[in-house]
Amino acid sequence: MARTLLSRRPWPLLSVLLLGAGISPGVEADQPAFTFRANTDEVRLTFAATDQNDHGFATLQANDFVVVDQDIIVRQFQSFTRCDWTRLEIAILADNSESVTPQFRQELANIVDLISQTGGVPEENLSLFGFHDAHPALVCAGNCRSTHSADRLPAARAGQLTPLFDSVVFAADFLSQHGDAKTEKALIVFSDGIDTISINSLAGAIESSLKDGVEIYAVDLHDASPSVRASVLCRLATATGGRYFPAPFETTHILNVILDGFRATYQVDYRLPSHKSGFHSLRVLPTHNLNLEFRSRSGYYYPNQIR
Repeated sequence: MARTLLSRRPWPLLSVLLLGAGISPGVEADQPAFTFRANTDEVRLTFAATDQNDHGFATLQANDFVVVDQDIIVRQFQSFTRCDWTRLEIAILADNSESVTPQFRQELANIVDLISQTGGVPEENLSLFGFHDAHPALVCAGNCRSTHSADRLPAARAGQLTPLFDSVVFAADFLSQHGDAKTEKALIVFSDGIDTISINSLAGAIESSLKDGVEIYAVDLHDASPSVRASVLCRLATATGGRYFPAPFETTHILNVILDGFRATYQVDYRLPSHKSGFHSLRVLPTHNLNLEFRSRSGYYYPNQIR
């Protein structure tokens, strides 16, 4: 897939301003107050389907599911298509603070090779970012394997600051300028969930990712019991339609799960069932096979005027 640099993508009028994951409850405090004008009567929803073994379900038919928009069950769709998973832009965001072990550099090198060689994602569609000491930075874009990008991450020093949320905004903005409207965009964040200096809040990082159409896959580097730090990573992932992976983790398994999910991603369009302004919750539910699970962002705002 050719890599095309575009100007910042305009916000979708209705369909992509979605909050939360379809299999997780939304967090009220994290729902950003978007300002836009809606003048369309069609909703477009992208979602992933998995079976009871957490494998992507690649043979879904239109009668295998319904969409619940608010309390209205939608069965009639304007269109239903399977997404072309090869149209995929991936960015890796690596925490390089002192809390991350030196062995992680080798893990990053393995990740880059796995995505490019076994994942089938063209190298030009892969980017790597690092963050530490108050500033996110682009390490490589399109040449991560050939330049030994993991070795170019700056060495961490004691007392460094950690701008996690600013780095998510930075990387999401980068992804928004690559590919086209049909390109899936994934940000894989390796972090311990600590933020010490960001200008942006957790809600701001989520809002930016939603606006840019970026799904976050958060990998927890902190090998300890669940904590507030873990909840931060979990909220980043679920609010954008991605996934959270707790420590300890196995790199190959995580990448297989992520890529497998994109191979079973679908897009559905349907007529807006209600013109009521405000937040419309969304769920995708199975009709026949109750072992199916669907993951999507959990709603959209439909205001009737600019607020």
